[in-house]
Amino acid sequence: MTASNPRYTSGFPKIGIRPIVDRRKRVKAAIGDMTMELAQAAARLIAGQVRNPDGTPVEVVVFDTCISGMPEASRCAEQFRREGVGVILTVAAGWCYPLETMETDATLPHAIWGFNGTERPGAVYLAALHAAHNQKGLPAFKIYGRHIQEPDERNIPADVAGKILRFARAGLAVALLRGRSYLSIGTVSMGIAGCIVDEDFYRRYLGMKNAYVDMTEVTRRIESGIYDGEEYERALAWTQEHCKEGADPNEEEERIPADRKEENWANSVKMTLIVRDLMIGNPKLAEQGFEEEAYGYHAVASGFQGQREWTDHNPSADFLEAILCSSFDWNGTREPYMVATENDNLNAISMLFNHYLSHTAQIFADVRAYWSPEAVERVSGWQPEGAASGGFLHLINSGPAALDGTGEQQRDGQPVMKPHWEIEAAEVQACLSATSWRPTYMDQFAGGGYSTDFTTRGGMPVTMSRLNLIDGLGPVLQLAEGWTVELPPHVHDKLDLRTTPTWPTTWFVPRQLEGDPVFADVYGVMENWGSNHCAISYGHIGADLLTMAAMLRIPVNMHNVDPAHIFRPSAWSAFGTKDAESADYRACAAYGPLYK
Repeated sequence: MTASNPRYTSGFPKIGIRPIVDRRKRVKAAIGDMTMELAQAAARLIAGQVRNPDGTPVEVVVFDTCISGMPEASRCAEQFRREGVGVILTVAAGWCYPLETMETDATLPHAIWGFNGTERPGAVYLAALHAAHNQKGLPAFKIYGRHIQEPDERNIPADVAGKILRFARAGLAVALLRGRSYLSIGTVSMGIAGCIVDEDFYRRYLGMKNAYVDMTEVTRRIESGIYDGEEYERALAWTQEHCKEGADPNEEEERIPADRKEENWANSVKMTLIVRDLMIGNPKLAEQGFEEEAYGYHAVASGFQGQREWTDHNPSADFLEAILCSSFDWNGTREPYMVATENDNLNAISMLFNHYLSHTAQIFADVRAYWSPEAVERVSGWQPEGAASGGFLHLINSGPAALDGTGEQQRDGQPVMKPHWEIEAAEVQACLSATSWRPTYMDQFAGGGYSTDFTTRGGMPVTMSRLNLIDGLGPVLQLAEGWTVELPPHVHDKLDLRTTPTWPTTWFVPRQLEGDPVFADVYGVMENWGSNHCAISYGHIGADLLTMAAMLRIPVNMHNVDPAHIFRPSAWSAFGTKDAESADYRACAAYGPLYK
């Protein structure tokens, strides 16, 4: 980590590996080297496949000796604290003494891999150690390979590797949240409860802080020129070249004059710079004499209230939200920012969860409507077929649908959304070319501005998720894996024109499960969705979300993940094995939030 990335100036959390071995002389001599080699193999696996948000490999720290008792365990814990370890994996090839070798920091996600070999009882140590964790209220993830291995094997079986990587990805995401902040710019938009910031949730479940700025601060910075003037000129030129204004949907007499439209473009670019600076700071402002404004709020996510106190007389925040949420701007490709429209902080956190697991930009959308096959045929004359034959959801919103959501990036000829370090210049241009910036409807946004207008390419595997707060219960996560679909152009137009056609559209079909009370059909997903908003991530990341939610003690009330891929702490099975969803609720309630 270098200081050139202002979002992570204190560095990224590391993953620590604890090799464990029996201290009896002959046993230690027999399997000490083997244990260390397995730990190093796990470190190579993780470093080779798990990335930090800037694309660099996650740093893995292997304790320099095998742990055989309390002295080494204490030294290891101290070293991990000094080096910023936020996730721990214990590796054992044989028996040791669980109570003397265990790690007891309840805030660090912890997994235990017991080597499955008959010569030395690594699996027995695994069972005893996870029993000790469970008895002491320190839930840990249990990793045990399906097949017996030979004692000279150092390869990691595919099933073990899969669990190690899922644990590492989810654990790193949890560690990345700790100590950061959510920035509210404004307050509640149009009575939407998702705008209400529950500080207790952020502190106790995520380990995060909250910061607040009134929208008048954006006005002050625009009027006083508190932004990098050189970057503004470059950003405006880039915007004029690449962000093409689309058709104005308003009646001629309601349209904003050309000179005011030019001013709106300029202010939209300034707003983008200012919100970014509020989130992460900008040392260039200190050079201009604005030392306090240069700090920022150490925010990994933010929201802009906008409607209506801002949008009734200023350009909408659609441009700033869409550009910041994308993986590129006038400075080239970079990690996307998580900025929620209408300051829906719960959707911002949903986007952040998805992003830290997938490293891709996110699509923020309204869950606008379920289109049944019968309704589609009645309105358009077309009978849905293929993936769309059971109907689909119309996901659409004015602002923070990242331009990556066009699906114009490609891998093996297929539409994708890539981590920013994989995106090529031609793909950036393709996303920009597929996007039209439409003047806003004046009856909705009287101050004008420009909305993102595109249609997502079909065939992409995606996961739709949402975090909800329920009185008497707390936070609950829900998700649906599925695919984007494309409709025939005349059908898209018929359906899209019935709502707000100047906004970006994603047609989505969740994976359906026969006999499932929610996922038996597409309507069930719409019926059971907990809010008007959702976050859409590229890839089927539902299993990783379930693992991360368990680490945070957030139950999941609906999902369509294959049960074979669900990975939670071993203690969850003690709360019931026949109904995993109910057991998840009971376990999360019993353990309480991660940061009590």
